[in-house]
Amino acid sequence: MPYYRSIGEIPRKRHTQFRRPDGGLYAEELMGQEGFSSDSSLLYHRYAPTAISAAEVYEPPAFARAPNLPLKPRHLRTHKLDAGPGDAVLGRRPLLANADVRIGYVVADRPSPLYRDAVGDECLYVEDGSATVETTFGSLRVGAGDYVIIPTSVVHRIVPDGQVRMLTIEANGHIGPPKRYLSVRGQFLEHSPYCERDVRGPDAPLQAEGEDVEVYVKHRAGWTRHVYAHHPFDVVGWDGCLYPWAFSVHDFEPITGRVHQPPPVHQTFEGPNFVVCSFVPRKVDYHPLAIPVPYNHHNVDSDEMMFYTGGNYEARRGSGIEQGSISLHPSGFTHGPQPGAVERAIGAESFDELAVMVDTFRPLDLCDAALSVEDTAYAWTWNR
Repeated sequence: MPYYRSIGEIPRKRHTQFRRPDGGLYAEELMGQEGFSSDSSLLYHRYAPTAISAAEVYEPPAFARAPNLPLKPRHLRTHKLDAGPGDAVLGRRPLLANADVRIGYVVADRPSPLYRDAVGDECLYVEDGSATVETTFGSLRVGAGDYVIIPTSVVHRIVPDGQVRMLTIEANGHIGPPKRYLSVRGQFLEHSPYCERDVRGPDAPLQAEGEDVEVYVKHRAGWTRHVYAHHPFDVVGWDGCLYPWAFSVHDFEPITGRVHQPPPVHQTFEGPNFVVCSFVPRKVDYHPLAIPVPYNHHNVDSDEMMFYTGGNYEARRGSGIEQGSISLHPSGFTHGPQPGAVERAIGAESFDELAVMVDTFRPLDLCDAALSVEDTAYAWTWNR
């Protein structure tokens, strides 16, 4: 994360004695990216964060995936997924995946287990409902429209208030603001569509008691269930530039112009070989002859996934797209507005739409859950 925070109690100097009230030393933990060469934070634990009493292989729910064959645009209806009672970690339904990212959907109504994704950062988008994300750094309250970025290997759990619906983006690497939005020292620049004032991080330590506490770990070789001697939520203070954070899509300031602006103006985050963009309610093109909806375009280097999460997406009207829909427009295929959308949009002054887009630079495979809720007529809706 691009700016420094200090939460709770910490010593004045790094790597110096910091003692508990009983005279013993707090256990210092450095959590950092790219070895010791990128962002990091120092956490101070009451107990050793290395103390585990058991470890066993865990087999997560299995899923199958297949390439997009025959190559065609797809429409997935996430609200038709079989969504029984579940949690926001083990209840996820993978929909699309490649070697860089896995995109899924979950409906959760109960607390998740403690969980650590040691493969990469996670970006969660809250479609509906609210929850508390509890982490070793503290808690985050999140609700509809929030993005939540959870850095690699942060122990956390998600506690819904009732039912919560989320789009899940799991990277094989790190997710953050686009580099072009940041100064060389990590400050958001003036042309960025959001800034530090819009970012929320934990504001107090979170401490829990407990012994022999299970933590599910997704790592490069598979999954493991660790049993920790003490609850990992035992941090009395931390400081640094690496921590979980939240940002509301409603705080994204859209960039507009006289004619239609390309998708990069909507970019919100970047990950390894993918980007995340936000399409929000906005005024549209003000050239007297402007056509506000997108022109037909052929993404020769990327697959385009769009999650429709509010308002009316004008370019897709008449295609069957609805709240909770996901469209996939693959590389190797030209896509564009639905028939009639261009003429209808002429003269429009604003669009009331809310969508999250993920563009990947490797093809996305379709998982079995995606195929189970596919609207198979979507590919032919331009042929009218």
